[in-house]
This record gives sequence, structure tokens and C-alpha cells, in this order.
Amino acid sequence: MKEILKTSDPRCTHAQLIKTANKDRFLFNNLITKYSKSNLLSDALRVFHQIQYPNVVSWTALISGYTNTNLSLHHFVSMLRHPTVPNQRTLTSLIKTCASLSSLPFGLQVHSLSLKLCLSYLPFTGSALVSFYSKCNMPYEAVKVFDRMSERDEVCYGAIIVGLAQNSQSTQALSVFSDMLYDNVKSSPYSVSGALCAAAELAALEQCRIMHAHTVVTGLDSSVVVGTALIDGYGKSGIVSDARHVFDEMLVDVNIVGWNAMMAAYAQQGDVNSVIGLFDCMKQDEVIADEFSFLAILTACSNAGLSLEAEKWLNCMSSDYGVEPKLEHYTCVVLALGQNGQLEDAAQLAKTMPFKPDAAIWRALLSSCAIHGEMKMATEMSQKLLENNLQDDSAYVILANIHAAAKSWGVVADLWKIMKENGVKKRSARSWIEVRGEVHEFFAMDKRHERTAEIYSKLEELMYAIKKLGYKEVSDAMLHQREWEGKEKALWYHSEKPAVAFGVVSGAAPPGKALRVVKNIRICRDCHEAFKYISRVIEREIVVRDVNRYHRFLDGSCTCRDYW
Repeated sequence: MKEILKTSDPRCTHAQLIKTANKDRFLFNNLITKYSKSNLLSDALRVFHQIQYPNVVSWTALISGYTNTNLSLHHFVSMLRHPTVPNQRTLTSLIKTCASLSSLPFGLQVHSLSLKLCLSYLPFTGSALVSFYSKCNMPYEAVKVFDRMSERDEVCYGAIIVGLAQNSQSTQALSVFSDMLYDNVKSSPYSVSGALCAAAELAALEQCRIMHAHTVVTGLDSSVVVGTALIDGYGKSGIVSDARHVFDEMLVDVNIVGWNAMMAAYAQQGDVNSVIGLFDCMKQDEVIADEFSFLAILTACSNAGLSLEAEKWLNCMSSDYGVEPKLEHYTCVVLALGQNGQLEDAAQLAKTMPFKPDAAIWRALLSSCAIHGEMKMATEMSQKLLENNLQDDSAYVILANIHAAAKSWGVVADLWKIMKENGVKKRSARSWIEVRGEVHEFFAMDKRHERTAEIYSKLEELMYAIKKLGYKEVSDAMLHQREWEGKEKALWYHSEKPAVAFGVVSGAAPPGKALRVVKNIRICRDCHEAFKYISRVIEREIVVRDVNRYHRFLDGSCTCRDYW
């Protein structure tokens, strides 16, 4: 038997079984697995049918061979009809298939069956269920499964940390990672990369550095997956030099994902030369560029306002590199053209490209109209946005702010009225700042922080100081909503301003270092203007990462050149 199992080629193993007339079920089960791993599924199925009395191992081998296909579900139903009771490995394979196929109804039924068989909270099945719910964008259900698991190993923790990070539950993901270490569960490349993904979304620099130190201590820093996650984490935190240091250390082993992460880090800063320089190095190393490589280049061009450069790269993608542009690539070029004031060219590209424009395209054009005060086209773009989604608040808010800048308060009032009648609510703006590894979150007019009085006192001090330097409030349509009427200082309390004030009073960064704030939506024009002046008052750099890009305020100016 051992001699038969040693054969690597499943066909040789099969020939020996036929030759010796051996019908041992264990050997046939092993042969099914071998055929499946060799991608000879029809042969695996033929062997399965030769087993007179297939047991749960036989069925599991067959179901696992067809993972990620509908036939896996079909074979499982056949197994239940025989009947054969599934075990933990059977359900684990099946749940993974449901996740890859996004088959929520079937996955829910499998979960129900696992509950009846008392298998749902065992490590294998539980981890698969956590991943399943996470991939179905149901993080709270994933947490429920995880919380009820009696035994949690590194796989279980890795599944929930990655799942939470992928569903933008970044703070909770980092908290679970901390719990994992407290429970003396060994970290893995999977859990560490998930935690770094969460830190990257929060732009939590200190968390990235803590995680980096942890990888060095545990020896996980040699993992390509972890190294790539570190590049992404430092890049999204705006510390491109640290990202490049990690990249250079792993240059021999870096794959296309690592190259793209490094280029994306430069792209967020609008550093076109560095992105293209990396692209050329990648070609010299014979690494084949993919769609994300060109997305980094086009994003850099867009953030730098280089419309001609963006058009050049869009045109050469398919002709020179065989990579067909996708909608995201066209969006970057539309944004670059719009920022440069080439609104007609941007609109023409949006209407003639080989894709149906989505909300991101129309929103890019609407934002460009806001920059250049083009009301007529802005109204058209706003209507296009509403055709995609009547509940899109940006279609109203950006248009209202354009009219507010022109002092057309009657139009602003009408827009807010229509918005209210249609039941459209403005997306809540929030900002956060990291202080000694802890993330502090702020909303507009937020008074929940334990140091609120101190924060607002410092904020008023800063606002009066910048007024003396010449700061004037930028008109904002929000001031003319009913609930904001009579609040003269409403603009003072946009979420990013208290965050910066807290950074000042708490010593968020050592002297000479930048104050770093992250915002979940686009930074408003008033806050952008105020931060130019505040950077002069506190004599420090203020870095704000909004949904579009990085803004670096220093000595009264911003690196975005007031276009974002």
C-alpha cells in the first residue's frame, strides 16, 4: 500500500490499483484527491463512482476537488441524499465554495446544517464561516460566529482580522489583533497583513510602526505578503520614504503586487516622476505590468494635474503594453482634464469612452465644475449623478456649494428642500487622528471626547489667530440648512478642525513632525483654506488624507495647489 501511495502521478497509482485489483476505499479516496490536485476532475469523478460504498471521506475528497464550482454544491446535495452525514472538513470546503461563488442562500443553509450537527463553532468550520460572511459584506455576522467559537487558533483570528479589515471595520480589526496577542495565539502572515490593511485604511502611522516591529521580532518580515502590506501601510500613511525602505529591502522577492503598492504610494502624493521611474525599473526586471500598474501612473498624473501625460499613458496602455484600459483608468484622465479646466474635453471623453459612465465619472466632472465655478455644466453633471442614484447626496451637496460660492442662496435653499423631500441625507463627515498608537475620531460639532472643552478652547484660539493673518470663511451651503441657522461659527467645527486642535493640545507628534489627520470624505474648501493659515500659526506641517488624495499644508500653502 505504501508503495502505491508514493507514486506522484495519479495515473500510475490508478494503473497499479487496476493491475492488482485492489479496491481498498482508502486508496481510492487518496486517488480522488490526487486527480483533483492534478486538475483531472473527470478522472476523479470516475474513480469515485468505482467505490462501492463511498464514505464521508470519499464524498469530501470529491467535493473538495470541485471547490469554487457549482458542481461542488451539486455533489454535496447528492451526498445528503445517499445519505451520508458531512464532517467538519466537508462543510469547510463547501463554505469556501459558497464564498467564492457569492452564494449567500446556499451558504446560509450550510450554516444552518452546521448548527444542527454542532460543527459551526469548531476551528475549521468556524473560520470558513467567518471568511464566508466577510466576503458577503456581513462583518457583524462574521463577528457573531467568531465570538461563539470555543477554540480559536491563528487561522480563526486571521480570518476575522482580514474580514473586518476588508469590510472597513479597521479599528475593530486592530482591536482583535491585540486580543489575539493577549490570548497568546501566534500571529501569521495572514493576520499581520490583515492588521496592516486596517492600519493603512486609517492611515495610522504608529500602528504601522508597531506592526513593523512585531514582524521583525517574530521573523514575519521576511514574508512577501507581509512586506507588501507594510509598503501599502506606510504608503497610505503618507510616509513614502519608509515604504520605499521596506520595498528596497525585499526587492529581490517583490512581486507585481509589491511594485504596484509602491507606485500607488507615490501616486497618492502626485509624484509622477517617481511612479514612472519605478515603472521603468519594473520593466528592466522583466516584471509584466498589469492594470493596477497603469492605474497608479494615471492616478499620479491626475493628482499632479498633468492631463497631457495622463492622455498619453491611457493611449499607450493597450497599443504598447497589451493592457486594455478599464473604467477606473478613464476616470483618472477625466479628473485630470477637469482639474486643468478642460471641462469640455473631459465631458467628451466621458461620453465617448467604451464604457457606460458610472457615478465616479460624473462626480469627478461635477467636482471639476466646482473648482472652476462652471454652474451650467455642474447642473448637468448633478442630473447625471441622480440618474444613477436618486439618493446620491454628493449630487446635491457639491452643486449647492457651487451656488453658495456665488452667493445664490435662493438656489441653495431650493436644493436642500428637494434633498429633504426626497429623503436624501448628507453623508456624515468624520475625521480621525492617531495619538501614541490610539485613534481618536471626531464628527462635526462633536462633544463626546473627554477633552472637549480643552479642544474647543484651542480651536477658538487658532481660529482667532488665523483671522488676524487674513483668513476669511469660505461660503458653505451647509450654513443655510435650517438646523445650522444662527450658528455663526459652524464652519469652525467641521470634523477635521477639532481633530487638528486635539493634535496640538495632545502633542500628537514630536516638535518638527507633521500633524496627521484622515477624513472619510473630500476636505471642504473652508477647512482647506484654514489649514494653510493654521500651519503658519503653529509653525508645523499639517497632513490631511481625504478620500481623494494627500494634502500637505506648510507655511501657508498646500501641495495640491488648491485642485482636488
